[in-house]
Amino acid sequence: MAKCFSFSLSRFLIFSFVLLQTQTGNGSNATPIKLRVGVPKKDGFRQFVDVVPSDSHEKKYNVSGYCMDVFNAVVTRLPFKVSLHIQQPYGIESSEISGTYDALLHQIPAKYDVVVGDVTILANRSNFVDFTLPYTGSGVKMLVPAQHGRQQAMWIFVKPFSWELWLSIVIISTFIGFSILIMERNVNALPDHEGSPNRAKLSPATILWFPISQAILPERQVVAKNCSRFVLMVWLLLAFVLMQSYTANLTSILTLDQLRPSFLNVNDLRKGGYYVGYQTGSFVKDVLVHQFNFDSHKLRAYNTSSEYHDALKMGSEGGGVAAIFDELPYLKVYLREYGSNYILSGPRYRNAGFGFAFPFNSNLTADFSRAILNVTESDLMKEIEEKYFGKNDDIGGEETSTEISSATLSLNFHSFAGLFLITGISTLLALLVSETVIWQRAILIAKAYSQKFLFSTPPSPQTRVHPTQDSTHGSIEAV
Repeated sequence: MAKCFSFSLSRFLIFSFVLLQTQTGNGSNATPIKLRVGVPKKDGFRQFVDVVPSDSHEKKYNVSGYCMDVFNAVVTRLPFKVSLHIQQPYGIESSEISGTYDALLHQIPAKYDVVVGDVTILANRSNFVDFTLPYTGSGVKMLVPAQHGRQQAMWIFVKPFSWELWLSIVIISTFIGFSILIMERNVNALPDHEGSPNRAKLSPATILWFPISQAILPERQVVAKNCSRFVLMVWLLLAFVLMQSYTANLTSILTLDQLRPSFLNVNDLRKGGYYVGYQTGSFVKDVLVHQFNFDSHKLRAYNTSSEYHDALKMGSEGGGVAAIFDELPYLKVYLREYGSNYILSGPRYRNAGFGFAFPFNSNLTADFSRAILNVTESDLMKEIEEKYFGKNDDIGGEETSTEISSATLSLNFHSFAGLFLITGISTLLALLVSETVIWQRAILIAKAYSQKFLFSTPPSPQTRVHPTQDSTHGSIEAV
């Protein structure tokens, strides 16, 4: 009995000790978790990760940049303390097996407990490391030189107005012509006299042409009734505004210097045998070879945005490239520096975005992911983005094209909806006022039917008329 009691007491003490250690580990007085932090080191795009040695022996490093600031903000949102130890940075200086982002991730967990940097979450990488939730979006796009030019097309004269606006003009013109024809029909029935309208211009065959002809070449005394003159005046006001807007917009389309991509899609580059560029050490090389089917000999790697610029200026035939393929965050940084002469083109190859990498099946991944959600949903994330990329720039969001097309310059129906509404209501009211005879006739018909069906009495059987044939006179008599 004593042995049983001592055994139970020992188990209770062990359980209490473990529970106490667990609670202490989750509290504010817990021993900080030590994390060996690995970061990439490269020459270009230091807005994301910038590594500077803090002493002459290069054993300690100061790491800054967008990715590091986000990581530090995430650490402050964790429910436990973390002690960060920056290890020797991994140089991203090659596109071969070593010196790539994949090689950096393979150093987990031998050299690093976590990798912080502009590391993209990919399916094949998730086979040997765990990623947190992404803290910024991404995706691969094509950057090409922009061509400056003006619209030169056979049907450019219809571009100032959208198709629904042209259709609305035809409908309102037909309605006005039909209304004037109804209001002037009695006048047209009279012989021609001074001041009467020309009956040929108000025939049913010219319902559509009549309002347009009056807008282009207005004539006096073309209509006789005041209501018709009122409708024509409202129509001329609408036509004047439309013609002035058409002239101004057509002039803008013909003279505006528009930006167009020199290549519209990947097929144009691949079929033409052009050289294309990508960032050194990036997974984009695999995308170009396996997804876009480029010849690996047609690919050239670059490190910095200035190298991108020089390669695009030289062109494919001059030793450079015809296009640059990279992730959206890098391309947006490039466009902020050289955006006036370049434009994004082609489809977007999507991926999850940037994330932090931990050892496979790490218990810390879930805690860091929850902390990332807290940071990205707060104003702190916006402050970090503005610090490195400027205001009003979602570094990982959907791209905004700088290309200006004629469709975006076309005026639509909503631009003149108020004028169309005023014209339609005015024409309808004038038609109702002019055609009072129609309403009088409708009232008379309604009264006749009401008297016939509501106040009439059925005939009695005695007053029924029976036809009888008189043999002498052959007439019909009423009985």
